[in-house]
Parts: sequence; C-alpha cells; structure tokens
Amino acid sequence: MSGREDGPRTSVSAEGIASAVRGRRLRAVDVVAEALERIGRADPELCAFLEVWGEEALRRADEVDTRVAAGERLPLAGVPVAVKGRHGLRAAKPLLAAGGVAVGATSVPGPGTPWQTWGLGAHGRTVNPWRADRTPGGSSAGAAVAVAAGLVPLATGGDGAGSVRIPAAWCGVVGLKVTNGRLPSADRTGLAAPGVLTRTASDAAAWWRVVSGRSIADETPAPLPVPACWSPGLGFAGPDPEPVALARTAVDRLADTGLVRLVRPSSPPELLDPAPAWLALRTPGADPAGAHRIRAENDRRLSTLFARADLLLTPTAPTAPHGHDGPGEVYSTALTWAFNVSGHPALSLPAGFGADGCPAGLQLVAPRGREDLLLAVAREAERRGVITTG
Repeated sequence: MSGREDGPRTSVSAEGIASAVRGRRLRAVDVVAEALERIGRADPELCAFLEVWGEEALRRADEVDTRVAAGERLPLAGVPVAVKGRHGLRAAKPLLAAGGVAVGATSVPGPGTPWQTWGLGAHGRTVNPWRADRTPGGSSAGAAVAVAAGLVPLATGGDGAGSVRIPAAWCGVVGLKVTNGRLPSADRTGLAAPGVLTRTASDAAAWWRVVSGRSIADETPAPLPVPACWSPGLGFAGPDPEPVALARTAVDRLADTGLVRLVRPSSPPELLDPAPAWLALRTPGADPAGAHRIRAENDRRLSTLFARADLLLTPTAPTAPHGHDGPGEVYSTALTWAFNVSGHPALSLPAGFGADGCPAGLQLVAPRGREDLLLAVAREAERRGVITTG
C-alpha cells in the first residue's frame, strides 16, 4: 500500500487515542506532532491535503492537554482530524469542542476534475493509496486517502451523490452518510449530507455520538439477525461482476455469522434510475416536476422494502477504481445517489480486494434516521472479524 506507514500510532483508533489522552498516558501535543510528521513524509506522494495547519494544530493540541488536566472529559481528546476542503472547519466545530484537533484541509476536485473522482492536493493529483495509477474516488478524495494511509484516524466528508461512500469503498475504509437534513448542510438542493471516513466502525460511531449529541447510553443494541435485502444493481444499474461478487461475499459472511437474515421478496428490489432526478435538482432553472415524480415513486418502493427488511445491501460502487484518465461508461455514483435523492442514511464497509489489488465496498442502507442501526451492524461485524477494518 503506497504511502502507508506502520509506526506505533498509525493503527491506533480515534477512540484509543482519546482514551489514552484522557488517561494522561499520551499527550495530545505528541499525538498531533506525530500525525503532522506522517503527513509531511507521505503527502508529497499521496497529495491528500490542500493545506496543513501545523502550528495551529500544535497550539490546539496543547489547549486540549490543558483542558484534560483541568478535568474535562473530552470524547475525542487529542484525536487528529482532517477536514474536507478549505471550508470544512465550520462543520468540524463539534469535533473540535469534543477535543479533536484539526490538522489540515483535505483535497477535493479542482480544475480539470470534471467527474468529481479526483482530488487536487497541494502537491498535485491525489492518488489511491493502494495503487497510485488509480483514483481514490471523490469528492472526499483526500479525506479517504488520509484515513486509509494512516495519516489521521478520522476525516470529515460531505456526500452529495456518493462523495463519502465511493472513496471509502475504493480506499478500503468506513464511510457514513447521514440522513439528509439531520445535520446542517450548506447545499441548497438538499442532496448533500455530512459524513465521516474512519478506519473503524467504532470510530464512525464515536463521530456520530459527537455530532448528533447522543451518548453511549442512548444506543440500543440491534436485535440480531437484522432482516436485510440484497440487490446487486437496484434494478437499473449495470455493475461489473467483480464488485458485485465481492459485495455478495461480504453479505454471505454477515449472514453466516448471524448478523443479518436475508429476506427474499417475491420480486427483486427495483428503483427508478435516479440520474434524471439528481441532475434536474442540481441544474438551476430545470423543471423539477420529473425529479419529484421519480423521488415519490422511489420513496414508495423503498417504504415497501423497509416494511419487510431493516437493511438494503448493495455494492457501494459499480466498478473498480478507474485510472486518472477518467471513468468508463458507468457512473461511479450509480448505486449511491439514489439515497441522496431519497435522503436515506447509508454506510460503506470494506468488502475485500479485486484482482487489481484495489478495495471494494459493501453499501448498507437503512430507513431514515437509523444511523444507529447501520453503525451497530458495522461495529458488530468488525468485532466478530466478519469485515476487516482498521
């Protein structure tokens, strides 16, 4: 894996760092200094960051150590956090209040990146940390790379069509998009929702507790097995065989260990292709009537599906990561943007590796407002070793 370091901190989770800093076994300033050192070594190759805020990050880390010494119990004490783009600090305010330390702004698509699947960092084009000749996905490109390469344990993202889930899948990390409208978003169309990229499902749950104001005491264990429905293409997409096979193998592991129970409806889950609706909603001056018809019909179909199952399972992306020369005929968003139009929360879990050595993802979709269910299943899969994360 290009650019990845195996030092003593790269495998430490956000929760592990915070616990050690709260317990005074580590100083936040030392944790952040190590993260900055890793970024300095790896980023000229990976190009995951637009800006690195070294002096400010160390000053903030010192403040965290002072707050801990004063007795504050900070959920993310000393955790190095990367924020999406130069304007990402506003969305990260709850993380910083919880003791997280913003170390830099991650790359997003820039000039010459019309497909939103590249990032453009301070040193050039962002590369996939598993294969530098492949894209990491986007638009949360640098966020996924920074997490996958072990530069930080947690990075914020924004998901307007799959911009958290696709890079999570293609970089082999966990990516969560929350229910649209549940957290603040500057997107006027309502299609985009905040999200997070982490190396463990437990860290994604820690992020969710902070940004949602929930606590561990609020979490109710999901009754297992969770009834789930599998769909390789949602009735309209044409995914490649390999990502379908990898995702299906991951589903079978979940079922074999009792985490999910596959529900086989009389007819396979089929949605209308959301592309016309998504494009109309994003195009100023377009007639939204057709978009509203597609949204209403897909909402009806999803309501019927979720009346029988608590989860919908699909591949995250329809193809393996493509090269930097651009995608083929299939949109990388084919299996994700339906849930930006509908607003359902969705999470991508690592689902193994393709023949090219690049990761693939399994997408879990839940009813609106059920981030807790997605995270509970993901955490239990991680705990049982069914899904390898971190």
